[in-house]
Amino acid sequence: MTTDSNHKKPLAPNVLDRRFNGWAVNRAWTADITYVATGEGWLYLAAVMDLASRKIVGWSMSDRMKADLVCEALRSAYGRRKPAQGLIVHTDRGSQYASKEYRRLIKDYGLIPSMSRKGDCWDTQFIMHPERRTDLTRAGIGQSALALTCRSDPGVPRALPGPAFVT
Repeated sequence: MTTDSNHKKPLAPNVLDRRFNGWAVNRAWTADITYVATGEGWLYLAAVMDLASRKIVGWSMSDRMKADLVCEALRSAYGRRKPAQGLIVHTDRGSQYASKEYRRLIKDYGLIPSMSRKGDCWDTQFIMHPERRTDLTRAGIGQSALALTCRSDPGVPRALPGPAFVT
């Protein structure tokens, strides 16, 4: 479990409202954090996916799961795609996404924050293990993030299958 939603930070309304299909490119993104065991400990991956293309458009990796991890992933996506103001960015209610730094970045870019309803963390959840496929996100970002993780860092094990759907 990577989400700490037991915090007092401000939460965004659920603007996306489980509408995962029918979006134009750069109108709605979803984001989440996952982790991969490596020979040196846990590697945390924050990824941002465009709901239209189902492609990972931004990511960041770190050995720590702090707000800067998700901020770097959002900066990565924004820098690659340069979307117009008003794009929806949907996340879970985790403390990293509710952080002052992340909220400021969303505001500075003119994006619209959206957070899952309480108890609906699977809206964005990355569960990578095939034996737990029933928990894959409804947005479909699990396999893309897994492929990205396995191909992005030489220290990450590369035995995990999957094409890299990264733009």
